[in-house]
Amino acid sequence: MEPVTHFLAGACLGRSGCNRRTAYATLAMTLAAEAPDLDVFWSMRGPVAGFEHHRGITHTFLGAPFVALAVTGAVWSWHKLRRRAPPIPPRWGLVWFFSLLAVFSHIFLDWTNNYGVRPFFPFDPRWYSLDIAFILEPVIFLSLLFGLAIPGILGLADREIGAPKTRFRGRKWAAGALLLTAFDLGFRAIEHHVGMERLQSGAASSVPAVRVGLEPYPVNPFRWFAIVETKNYYLTGSVNLNGE
Repeated sequence: MEPVTHFLAGACLGRSGCNRRTAYATLAMTLAAEAPDLDVFWSMRGPVAGFEHHRGITHTFLGAPFVALAVTGAVWSWHKLRRRAPPIPPRWGLVWFFSLLAVFSHIFLDWTNNYGVRPFFPFDPRWYSLDIAFILEPVIFLSLLFGLAIPGILGLADREIGAPKTRFRGRKWAAGALLLTAFDLGFRAIEHHVGMERLQSGAASSVPAVRVGLEPYPVNPFRWFAIVETKNYYLTGSVNLNGE
């Protein structure tokens, strides 16, 4: 996924209840949800190095605890520079654990793309991908954005009418945004499975297929880009699973 979606996912994870357990949960999870993409700095050594290390060790189960630890350390340093204590005390073990969950959310979302991830690297260099979500999926993006923005807008309205300030606002909205994201991905996974079965059954070609692939388009879960490899040539084109 692109970076903003990762940030929004981490913020929604934090606002969905983790922020009630420890200070800095939302901050840490927002940062940790995008932190694996720090491997982009490898590109400073050239495009080959950038391509080699992109979605590398920072996107693995081995590297995730250390990425979470680095984020926790950054938040701890910021905490030490603050002059005002947070409303609830920080529990640094929980901050690290929640950061780890956010790092895993990054790996998961990248897994849903057709680019994929190498979660078992360096022990297993194989790439894994679900091929169900576009790199920028507007349904997911807007769900997460509204899940964070609407409580803030309602909070402004409450202050205008003098309603008491709520410390932990927006838990249900954030949880709802995450559920809608899960529903969208789940529905896309089902449609992808249906499409793959159609391609493997020979619906796209009278020639037996060696391999088939189905890549996502944004927004529409019924429209996919199909790739069929036969013995002598490739077939490509858009398919609509709803029959239109």
